[in-house]
Amino acid sequence: MYRQRYLMLMSIPFIIWIFVFSFGPMYGWLMAFQDFDPNKGIVGSTWVGLKQFKLFFHNAEALRAVRNTVVISSMNIVLNNIVPLILALMLNEVGNMFFKSTVQTISYLPHFVSFVVVANLFLTLFGTQGPVNDLLVNIHLVAKPIKFWMDKNIFWYMVSFVNIWKEVGWGAIIYLASIAGVDPEIYEAATVDGCGRFKKMWYITIPSIMPTVIILWILSLGDIFNAGFDASYLLGNPATRNTADVIATYVYRYGIAMGMYSFSTAVSLIQTFIGFILVFFSNTISRKFTGYSLW
Repeated sequence: MYRQRYLMLMSIPFIIWIFVFSFGPMYGWLMAFQDFDPNKGIVGSTWVGLKQFKLFFHNAEALRAVRNTVVISSMNIVLNNIVPLILALMLNEVGNMFFKSTVQTISYLPHFVSFVVVANLFLTLFGTQGPVNDLLVNIHLVAKPIKFWMDKNIFWYMVSFVNIWKEVGWGAIIYLASIAGVDPEIYEAATVDGCGRFKKMWYITIPSIMPTVIILWILSLGDIFNAGFDASYLLGNPATRNTADVIATYVYRYGIAMGMYSFSTAVSLIQTFIGFILVFFSNTISRKFTGYSLW
């Protein structure tokens, strides 16, 4: 420990930063058990126990928001883990480095684009007068334009499509980095034994990166109650509220717009607690059956 004293000293600012900006704000969780009044502050506000939690679980809109959140999050978790993995495996088999790097660059650039820009792009593309509808009408697949963003029955699929388009390249980078760590001699030995590309991918690449795959799945499960505010708020509208309203937009509507700070804090605390429980149990199950885990 004495030999590492300089490293420990260098880590002190980061430890302080974590405590101030990560653990410090947890003090605000006390508002979930109060009828918070900004004029009185946390110390002077009235304590109401579990009242805010009861309001949430007895509210029909809240239960609808929970349903939409779980469905959209589940679709995002599955697609944002499987599609990037498939893309990474395909790119790994590409021999042309120029083509490979070009596809990588094009696919991960949307990750850095603001969701406001992405939302406007897809609202235009799939609008009633957008290029997608023009194409469908011109090739006679449909008789009249489809109202993609006004149909509550397909909103979940539209949001998932937008999310996967935005994040597929970024997710693929993680898998490609993991694939790059596989020992090339294993592939050479497999080639000598007569294995083709598919067999090498199935029996070498995928098993070798399985720890990364499992860890990403475990971390993703922690977001099961976090479908994202941006997508539902920017792409949703009154016509699709029944399927577009998620916990984040519900909290915004009640907590920020209506000033129910204690209520919104209680809902956020529920999200955090459920996310922690899911990560803990999925990590335990993964460690027991696969041997791979976060801790």
